[in-house]
Amino acid sequence: MRAAELAPRGDDMLTVRALASGVSRGSESLVCQGLVPESEHQRMRAPFQQGAFPFPVLYGYQSVGRVEDGPPAWLGRTVFALHPHQDVYHLPVSAVVPVPDAVPARRATLAANMETALNALWDSGAGPGDRIVIVGGGVVGLLVTALAAALPGAEVTLVDVRPGRADLAQAFGARFATPGEAGDDADIVFHTSATAAGLQTALAAGGFEARIVEVSWYGSRATPVHLGETFHSRRLQLIGSQVGAVSPSRRPRWPHARRLGKALALLDDARLDRLITHVVPFEQAPVHLPGLLTGGQDALAILLAYS
Repeated sequence: MRAAELAPRGDDMLTVRALASGVSRGSESLVCQGLVPESEHQRMRAPFQQGAFPFPVLYGYQSVGRVEDGPPAWLGRTVFALHPHQDVYHLPVSAVVPVPDAVPARRATLAANMETALNALWDSGAGPGDRIVIVGGGVVGLLVTALAAALPGAEVTLVDVRPGRADLAQAFGARFATPGEAGDDADIVFHTSATAAGLQTALAAGGFEARIVEVSWYGSRATPVHLGETFHSRRLQLIGSQVGAVSPSRRPRWPHARRLGKALALLDDARLDRLITHVVPFEQAPVHLPGLLTGGQDALAILLAYS
């Protein structure tokens, strides 16, 4: 935990006091362990990051807070910002998005994850009636599950090694399967587990000419992928989906701000509160976060709560 001195606030800036911030268990565990590859040091910078990779850096991009100072129209409003974990900060008005009144502050911290899920769904081209498999029941995988299950007539299955994810899959309107039960006839497969075994399960689950959407990020870790056997005869398509750029099918009309606003609106769903499994007081983050990021605890969304 480090103290920082705020620079003076400009006329077009807001003073935001954080209410909660979300910890990305995937990306931030790689940052914490210094596993951001040198080739990605610039692309992986958080918008308001301080310091340079590998570590230590002021990182994070899922902050929700209340505006304490700034232009009168913003005072008292709850906003989302791609800001690191910090209790008070200044931001330009253009860098915040209002949180809808129906979305609680803690749930709003899932906005960046929802953006990732929404972008992945666009990249996949999934539509009504499709048979869709999601391999990996983490936060992003479960958000993709919720979005896919809302497509009319879609047959959606969540695949995970943890049987306890079945209740969440069912709550979002999807089936559940273990890797050995994933089948081999999906139209669209999303992989979100960031493991080589999960990627192989995803490849095996696709039917003829299916699209496999790789949403995971592995950092500098090597990932063996077996592209023999039936990979070519089934003419599978393996594509990468990453939230840094809006999906090509939407890019001409969807700036990042519009996509983030839609992600926040999609969080108006009380079922998503079940994704928040750990809330850590901000002051205790140095004690609890290392174990939650790299330990064996079955954590989904991890929040820092600010007093």
